[in-house]
Amino acid sequence: MTALEELRQPAATLTNPYIERWREKGGKVVGYYCTYVPAEIIHAAGMFPYRMRATGSTNSDLGDVYTYRTMCTFCRHSLDQAMRGEYKFLDGLVAFYSCDHVRRLYDIWKAGKVQPSAPPFYFHFLSIPMKADGETEEWLAGGLKRFVRSLEDDFQVTITDEALRRSIELYNEKRRLLMSLYEMRKQDAPPISGTEVLEILIASTSMPVEEFNQLLKKVLEELRGRDGFSDYRARLLLGGGELEDPEYVKLIEDLGGLVVTDFMCFGVRDFWDLVDEDADPISAMARRYLERVSCPRMIDHPRRQEFLMDLAKEFKVDGIIIQRMKYCDTWGGESAMMEWDIKKESSPTPYMVLEREYLMGAAGQMRTRVQAFLETIGRGIDER
Repeated sequence: MTALEELRQPAATLTNPYIERWREKGGKVVGYYCTYVPAEIIHAAGMFPYRMRATGSTNSDLGDVYTYRTMCTFCRHSLDQAMRGEYKFLDGLVAFYSCDHVRRLYDIWKAGKVQPSAPPFYFHFLSIPMKADGETEEWLAGGLKRFVRSLEDDFQVTITDEALRRSIELYNEKRRLLMSLYEMRKQDAPPISGTEVLEILIASTSMPVEEFNQLLKKVLEELRGRDGFSDYRARLLLGGGELEDPEYVKLIEDLGGLVVTDFMCFGVRDFWDLVDEDADPISAMARRYLERVSCPRMIDHPRRQEFLMDLAKEFKVDGIIIQRMKYCDTWGGESAMMEWDIKKESSPTPYMVLEREYLMGAAGQMRTRVQAFLETIGRGIDER
């Protein structure tokens, strides 16, 4: 098995052999929702930070009992998985006010509607501001210190500044390696597809960072000798919120589009910015997690729009697809503002919003829309 094949495997299931080996050795696993939760702190506590997914869910019948119909289907499926005991490998859960839907999911879980695998089960809710400035960084730093104390008290561990710095170095190494992977995608014939990249990104949150970094180094070596993808109809930027099913990307690429970069939380928004390794670790993390490339839960649309268009130019994309979960309030507003801003450009980049559910129940409709979009782009390319 090649390193690339090994890294692609964790995307297929909630758990994997890496997690199983970790737990067999007595290690703790703490789940977290959203990229604004500093995984470095959980890692510095000697535990495994696991980014929450609902992979493998086939329906949300149990989750629907405690939620409302206008709640996004990712949260409903994730709650359903929890109620069915699919997250029994977790020892705790961390969340924050990323959106009303995740907050509701956390509250239901903590209220006892989900039976944890082995009580006591750890819960922590972070308070993360919605804009970045000096005062909010100081506020978040205080919240991160409380998070540290909470982990120490509940798990009877000690989190030292040295451990935090070591974790920051490891996660910065992961970010740099992923940036190197994305550099390869700038080539006219990238040696890796968007589907494969998403699988790698999922693995980066589903296995110990030390093992992931070593495997990704091997993948980068393998890709240097791999033939590139050149028979695509258009180079695409795929944006939007929570997307952890590679089949959505594969649908686009099977039709001739090649996803060469993204603006997603399982993607660029997770790793693009580094933590200052020379500063006080808590202050440095507070600064990085507030000033990083933001998502629509932050009051920062102009900077996001500028970053999106810079990405489009840097990766020479022919079109932008924004996928958003139905009932996602934040991306509902953001996708409309992005479209308005793009239309103001002298030479607008082709742009499409693709509304979807968590499961691929409407794959035929999606395929028709993507096909039509690619044909529109193709005509534009031919006219150049």
